[in-house]
Parts: sequence; C-alpha cells; structure tokens
Amino acid sequence: MLVDPLAPARPPAGQAGPAVHHLVESWAARLRRCDRRPRVALADGTDSRALWAAARLAAQGAVTPVLVGDPARVQALAADIGLQLPDDPDVFDILDPARMAADPRYADTLGAALDARRRLSAGERRELAADPLYLAATALRLGDVQACVAGSTRPTADVLRAGLYVVGLASGIRTLSSSFLMVRPDGRTLAYGDCAVVVDPDPAQLADIAQATGATYRALAGEDPRVAFLSFSTRGSASHPRVERVREAVRLVRAAAPDLAVDGDLQYDAAAVPAIGRSKAPASPVAGSANTFVFPSLEAGNIGYKIAQWAGGAAAIGPLLQGLAAPLHDLSRGCSGSDIAAIALVGGLQAVERAAPAADPAPSAASAASGASAPSAPSAASLPSPPSAASTHPTCPATPVDPSAPVSSHQEESTPCR
Repeated sequence: MLVDPLAPARPPAGQAGPAVHHLVESWAARLRRCDRRPRVALADGTDSRALWAAARLAAQGAVTPVLVGDPARVQALAADIGLQLPDDPDVFDILDPARMAADPRYADTLGAALDARRRLSAGERRELAADPLYLAATALRLGDVQACVAGSTRPTADVLRAGLYVVGLASGIRTLSSSFLMVRPDGRTLAYGDCAVVVDPDPAQLADIAQATGATYRALAGEDPRVAFLSFSTRGSASHPRVERVREAVRLVRAAAPDLAVDGDLQYDAAAVPAIGRSKAPASPVAGSANTFVFPSLEAGNIGYKIAQWAGGAAAIGPLLQGLAAPLHDLSRGCSGSDIAAIALVGGLQAVERAAPAADPAPSAASAASGASAPSAPSAASLPSPPSAASTHPTCPATPVDPSAPVSSHQEESTPCR
C-alpha cells in the first residue's frame, strides 16, 4: 500500500476522512467502468508529490497519469523515493517537455495561442513556449490528454493564464470561476463557489458561478444541486446595494436555468439549517436544505471555506476550475500527493461526463442578460483543431475546444487565492 510521505500539516478532519475516502473511491469506480482510461496530465511532473500521485493513480486503474517532465529526472526521483513506475504507457506515461516543444503540432498550437496575447513580449512568448505548464495545457488542447492538473509548484495565476491562453473558455461561457467540494464530518458533501478566482462578481458573474457550481456538484456528488445565494440578509431583511446584487443574480439564474432549484438572498443558517430555514424563509424552495452555496464575493468565499475547513472539521476538495473548454484544475502549493490524485480523478470524471451525449446546455446568465451570443475569443478560437483529438480516446474523447467568449480583464489581472 502506498503511504503518502509528503502530506503537509492539514486541518483536523474529524469524521470527514472516511467520507472523503468513500467519495474518491466512488469516482474511481465510475471511471473504471469506462471502456478506456482517460489520460490526465500532471503538469508538475518533477515534483515528488506528483510522482507519488501518479504511482497511486496507476495502481488504482481509473485514469492513466501522464507526468510532464524530463524523463531522466522523473526516473531518478522515483528511485530516490522508492517508487517503481509501470512500463505500460496505457497505465502510466511521461511526456518530455523538450520533445513536446520541438513537435510542430505543439509549437504551432501553442505559438498561435501566445501570439494572440499582444501584451506578451517576444521574450515572454519564447519562455512560455518551453514551459511545462503551457505544454501540458497544449496537450489538453490537442486531445493528447483528456484532463490536466497543475499548480503544486506554481501560483494560481500561472495556472489560470495557461488555461485561458491555451485551452480557452467553453462555448457560451463568460466567467472563469471555481468551487470547492466540502465534505463535512457528518458525511454530507456541499459545494462552495467562488472561493478562488472572481474577486468582486457582478450579478451576471454571480449567476454564472451559481450555474457552474451547481453543475460541478451534480457531476461529482451525484445529487441535484439546491443553490443558495448567500448574503447578510434573508429574503430582503436588509436593504443594501450588495443585497440587491445577489437578488438580481437570482433573477438571472431563474431566467437562464428555470429547472435549477435556487433562492437568495439567504443567510447561511437560513440556507443550511432546516428549522431556521422554515422560520426565516418558509416559502423558499431551498432554505434549510441547500447543498450548493454561492458567496457574494471572493473574500467571503475564501474566508468561509477556510473557516469550515479549519474550525468546522470539513475536508476541502479543490479549488476546481469551472468554465474552461476542457478540464484543467489548479492545486494548492501546500497540497499532498493524495490531493493531487483526487483532483486528477475529478478531471478524468469530468472528461467522461463531457463526452457523454447531453441535452443542449442552458445559456450562461451573462449571455441571457445581454440577449446576444458571446463574440469569438481570439485566445483560442483560431487554433487548429487536430484531426486525432476525437479519436484519441474512443469512449472518453477530449472535449472539443470552441471558446466563444473573450477573456475579461479581471480574470487576467486579478490575483486569485486559495
């Protein structure tokens, strides 16, 4: 049995540990039922924690971990920490950044993405063209992997830029956001959004965050989302522009996704505790039973999830990025190998879910508010679509990349936090 020797100090999880283990194992079981394993790139390929995670994932048999790193360094590191890596590329694989950068497919695709970023100098473009993080994102863009996990050795902003520059936003999406799955000591799983990306969301962005977080919850928790927009007010008990912002977001979601159970403005106790919900908001469709919580700002969300984690004993899985055209997830630089393995399963599962036939998605709230479709994104829409992308994984193909929304300035220039 693999023992994670590199796990950092972490919050006391109370009784959440077994529930987290059960949830992660349920993801692995769902993936093992797929005809072929989705390939998940680990962009920090020469980090000991990523190597440990790759060995664990290979042993689980749910996804094929693909380390992005110099093969000689990977093998030397494996020997140093006593890991024996499988020889079968269907079980475990390594992508060499030097060879990727020299491959015309990668050079052309990544070069086109970087050329579209006019703020980058020629020197910055050359540097990023050889960056393992950007090359891993290009592998995702080309369909050589179906998901990507990055950030154990990089700031969040680096990961977000690689995703926006190379992968692009999904069709119809205007807001890149994030969520955390919070596994409580009593075993319940909740979703919190946004806790890591959008600093001061407007009503349309809050509405997009709500729809995206609800979709994440449904895919990973296996339950219908019941979405509560949080505030210091419950059903108009206070009058303030920040409360009105939340209420406008609720109106936008109801227009864009009428089948989604949603309400707000709600205080956390009214949203989460049945007796208080009945008392404060008796007519609410979600009060007292919400499982998906939308915070009114990044400061509230980031503080809130850390209080739940450190003081409440909940386990936090994330941040899970939402809105990109293919699954690319960020890691905390304080993560353990177990954390990396769990997020890799999330990415693999989302790749499988995206590949499954589905009804047309609801329009984003931002698009619904404007009444028009989003314009093309120069960051990725002009990139060549490889003929092999759809055939790389017959049962779990890569999601076609067709972003149709521009990258907003706040997403490029803000400093996200975890």
